[in-house]
Amino acid sequence: MRYLLGVIFALCLASCQNKVAVQAIQSGEIWPDNKGVHINAHGGGVLWHDGTYYWFGENKCDTTCAAMVGVMCYSSKNLTEWKNEGVALSVIDNDSSDIARGCILERPKVIYNAKTHKFVMWFHLELKGHGYAAARAGVAVSDSPTGPYRFIRSGRVNAGYVPANMNEKQLAILDTLSMDHYKKWWTEDWRDAVVKGLFTKRDLSGGQMARDMTLYVDDDGKAYHIYSSEENMTLQIAELTDDYQAHSGQYTRVAAGGMNEAPAIFKKDGVYWMITSGCTGWAPNSARMFSAKNIDGPWKQYPNPCVGKDAQSTFKGQSTYILPVQGKKDAFIFMADIWRPKFPSDSRYIWLPIQFHKDGTPYIEWMPAWTLDFFDNLNQ
Repeated sequence: MRYLLGVIFALCLASCQNKVAVQAIQSGEIWPDNKGVHINAHGGGVLWHDGTYYWFGENKCDTTCAAMVGVMCYSSKNLTEWKNEGVALSVIDNDSSDIARGCILERPKVIYNAKTHKFVMWFHLELKGHGYAAARAGVAVSDSPTGPYRFIRSGRVNAGYVPANMNEKQLAILDTLSMDHYKKWWTEDWRDAVVKGLFTKRDLSGGQMARDMTLYVDDDGKAYHIYSSEENMTLQIAELTDDYQAHSGQYTRVAAGGMNEAPAIFKKDGVYWMITSGCTGWAPNSARMFSAKNIDGPWKQYPNPCVGKDAQSTFKGQSTYILPVQGKKDAFIFMADIWRPKFPSDSRYIWLPIQFHKDGTPYIEWMPAWTLDFFDNLNQ
């Protein structure tokens, strides 16, 4: 009897210890890696592959937001303990390179191509010394999730192609638009012309602008590049080629003239949901949310999905990615950055569980600390 009680006590103790071992996610705090150093993967995204999560993001230095190192990679089995895997894509000490040290390299995302067995990284790239004029998308590939990634090229996207969601009447109007007629910006007529495709027309031959971005692989294996375009006035959703390393020429415009950036997307019950931010530089603003039954649209806009403390400023952060949690039904984590441009390396992270109203609409509630067990209780 004493032996049996001892076994029961030991099992209970082990159970309690396991529960204690579950680490809490605390947004806005220092997140140490396996070396005790704050994780340096800003504007990032997470890839799940063969039982491991890989977090990619911008390495930020102490005094500049320019890329002085490159893209970092961290790995984890449980989303709370992270191993520093080093630099996945390094900038180059050669000013003739697109990714020269001191360029602007932002929001890297990595997806895996099951056909080619390649890991493909896309990112927003601005050429060194040219501010935000280039508005390019860069791409790199690797045989390993942790890299090193080989830089392929950068450039604007879908040169010579018109948006797939413009009908004949809209294309006829597009053909008449000219920047010469709208030399004064921010007027009512100018805004109307932007909605009709003023910048789409301007950039038709050279390619569309591509800044804040994310990637999404759909259930059928097709991959999409989603980015802020047209002087950050309009989002575009562009299909990638089968190898995920180029654009197919098929793209659509979303929320034309709405000034959205920082897109993050997920899919639940056949509905695509996208969360974005407004365009206020490094300063936080109120999040926006859109939904569509087809990734090409039409997209419907909703009010700010954030609730709770600092909801109107997206908890003082800006969206970057939405992470599906493996092995848990309808479990998605909203990822955002709290930018600190005066000390970039000290920028912090927001990770919060996405919850759903009875009608299926997502919302994000501020929680100072939570664990992944939250999803188990949510789905009971």
